[in-house]
Amino acid sequence: MSALADGEPLVRWNWIGDHTDELTTLTLHHLKLALLPVLFGLIIAIPLGILCVRWRWLYPPTLGVANVLYGVPSLALFMLFIPYFGIGSGGEADFTIIIPLTLFSLSVLVPNVVDGLRSVPDPVRQAATAMGFGTLRRLVQVELPIAVPVVIAGARVATVASISLVSVGVLIGNGGLGQLFIDGYSRDFTTPIIVSCVLIMVLALFSDGILVTAQRLLTPWTRTRRSNG
Repeated sequence: MSALADGEPLVRWNWIGDHTDELTTLTLHHLKLALLPVLFGLIIAIPLGILCVRWRWLYPPTLGVANVLYGVPSLALFMLFIPYFGIGSGGEADFTIIIPLTLFSLSVLVPNVVDGLRSVPDPVRQAATAMGFGTLRRLVQVELPIAVPVVIAGARVATVASISLVSVGVLIGNGGLGQLFIDGYSRDFTTPIIVSCVLIMVLALFSDGILVTAQRLLTPWTRTRRSNG
């Protein structure tokens, strides 16, 4: 492993071994701060997207509000919630990070839910109606399953962005693995910084892989169509 100008190695492997418990705790906390906003975002975006498809006039203002929120700097939005949930790591203070990231995720998830539902061919809807499917049953058993690939594509983007943005929270005393950035810079010690970057990239790849697998399991007909194609 190459060394820095003062002889300090780029990565001290023994430091990693000595801090395994701390790294595990920070990684799990980072994952919690990143994934809960996407989960909450989906819980909000799916019914909101359904309403936007049913009443088209609702979509432009909804998308406009989501885009405006996404345009607000993440740190400014984090600070907006400090008076309500405080700063630090754990407990209610986590909501100072989770709520802004949930709002950010809506700018990606709502359009994907709407696009996914609109991608359902009209003949499919008409066939389901002709088979006696009511509105709710048609939505649950026909329209939402067909929309799954587009919705999960949005969830993949929101998840990777959320995993990256969590690190910014370190500037208000939270931020999961971002805390290693501050530790490394304050001590001019590169190992925590490199470990943090690697773990964040691994989390992003791992989470993306889970969502790709979930999409394959939820849409088995797409594999059948490719094999027949």
